[in-house]
Amino acid sequence: MRHTKLFCLSLLALAAAVPLTAQGGGAMGGMRMGNDPTNKVAGTGKLPEGWMMRFDPGAPHMAADVNFVTMGPGGFHATSGPAAIYYNPKDMGMGGGYSVSATFKQSKTNSHEAYGVFIGGHNLQDSTQNYIYLVVKPGDGSLAIARRGSDGRPTYFIASRAGPNAAVVKDGADGSATNALTIHVAKDTVHFVVNGTLVKAVAKSELPAGATDGQAGIRINHNIDVHIDGFALKKG
Repeated sequence: MRHTKLFCLSLLALAAAVPLTAQGGGAMGGMRMGNDPTNKVAGTGKLPEGWMMRFDPGAPHMAADVNFVTMGPGGFHATSGPAAIYYNPKDMGMGGGYSVSATFKQSKTNSHEAYGVFIGGHNLQDSTQNYIYLVVKPGDGSLAIARRGSDGRPTYFIASRAGPNAAVVKDGADGSATNALTIHVAKDTVHFVVNGTLVKAVAKSELPAGATDGQAGIRINHNIDVHIDGFALKKG
């Protein structure tokens, strides 16, 4: 009888622990469940020299669960796996008068998933992470502009499912698409630009103090296969 009671208590403890490893970090991150499982990727477990990575909150992952590699002069190729941000600590934007940009080229559809660039990164390796990002979803032509201020849900300036935006190049008949993204930080305003079109301007006064100062980098959602050209942080 004693052994039976201990066995039942052990099962209850196990059942209570399981959901903790499966908790996601909001609409853009964490382990995907149900009909949208995260792809298995045979990554190298290494990043290009000087680069770092942070997975979205949720179930634990390893570097080998994604593949982010140098490809071509000044280019990268990302294959995921779980959603993550990628950055090189040398790419820091401060004050007014800088921009972060990159061109994303996919040769096949990524379904409803998104990719893009971010600025203002702070504490990126802990639960107080902060950054502002612009991503596009060529599968439906929509875009998202948001600020992540913790491991919780991001705050959207444009909802991620607000419908197609004319500036976004949607998937072609073969699933291919190319989109150039830029976040420009001016003295008083942050400009979000897709393929040369201003899609949103946000006054710095609407953001926490210093929110645009910090790390810049690339955001890749889960189940993505995309080439990145010309990623750069430039003054002016």
